[in-house]
Amino acid sequence: MKLILRIGIIGVFLVVLAVVIILARGYRLNVEQQNITPTGIISISAYPQAAKVYINGVLKGVTDINLTLPPDTYSIEVKKDGYTTWNKTVRLRGELVLSLDALLYPINPSLSPVTNLGVVNAVPIDQTDRVVLFSDIGDAFKDGIYLYESSKGPISFFPALKLVLLKQTLVNSIGPVEFNKVQVNASPDGKEAIFLFTPATSGRPSSSFLLSLDQENTNLFDITQSKDTLIEAWNQQKLEINQKILQAYPKEIAPIATSSFDVLEFSQDDTKVLYRASTSISLPKVKAIPEIGLNQTPEERSIVENKLYVYDKKEDRNYQIEISDFPNISWYSDSKHLAVNEGNRVSFIDFDGTNKQTVYSGPFNKDFMKLTADGKILILTNFNPEANKFPDLYSVGIK
Repeated sequence: MKLILRIGIIGVFLVVLAVVIILARGYRLNVEQQNITPTGIISISAYPQAAKVYINGVLKGVTDINLTLPPDTYSIEVKKDGYTTWNKTVRLRGELVLSLDALLYPINPSLSPVTNLGVVNAVPIDQTDRVVLFSDIGDAFKDGIYLYESSKGPISFFPALKLVLLKQTLVNSIGPVEFNKVQVNASPDGKEAIFLFTPATSGRPSSSFLLSLDQENTNLFDITQSKDTLIEAWNQQKLEINQKILQAYPKEIAPIATSSFDVLEFSQDDTKVLYRASTSISLPKVKAIPEIGLNQTPEERSIVENKLYVYDKKEDRNYQIEISDFPNISWYSDSKHLAVNEGNRVSFIDFDGTNKQTVYSGPFNKDFMKLTADGKILILTNFNPEANKFPDLYSVGIK
């Protein structure tokens, strides 16, 4: 009798365990079909939180939310009053957990002035949070070259700027110059740069000076004759830095990336690279079996010369970014989105090239855009041209 009881208890335990395992793997009882069918889970988070989630047009709740659903294709919308709508169509498979992270942008982004200099030219320093600014409003005590560093500025209405060179110092040395035509080539660490100045008077040769970006320059170091050699050396150093980062990519991808990727920018976490293909070639598959929950956007492993792509080393997936005639594209601080300066607006897209949304379409200088480490967009604009002749640097808050 005791043996039968023990066998019965063990049997019940095994049945309960089997049910728990089946449920944990996403299987549910389908009353209509009178069988057990697999289900999947769609996990949806969003910024800002408490955004409404619609599945096939039906409200299902607010983020963050986990939805258990049968395998099928679903149209997902994430909405919040005052923000843009996020859309994505996904195909859910049984026993699959699909994670989606929606970033919503305010319909009316905040604008805050960063400078009150009167900026005639702004040059971002690649892969840093630094911007070189040129002020030329006819004030001998104020006109000059400044450095703005978004991560170092104090919390104030106008973040502190670092004076690099007074224009008067330059004029005393080589005569009048045109600040709106200055070319800047920065060193790999962004601590110094070569400035190529075009004279305001025709017939005079251009001059190049090596300036420190970490302090005011009172003595000018003319490198006009050797600038090309130094720029070439810096470009080689930048190439070596990029190649070192690429060596941490999968061994099947690293040599191809080194020889065939013209790296534009790495994401902040170095897990993704935005690049233009320098040659046409096919990328080998690193992972033979796709991992559960991989991004479902179709990838493109046959890269074509001069086309734009993003490679994600964590998932071994490569996406074509179909954008033409763009003057500026850069990684957003979350390493999941790209900002695109389209000339008349700034748009954001997911790193796989989907979900393009306009985040700013007000007035701004189409030749300049820079992203900050804290998730803002820097633009040049002038909101009062009748009273103010020159634009200034503004930050656009999108979070």
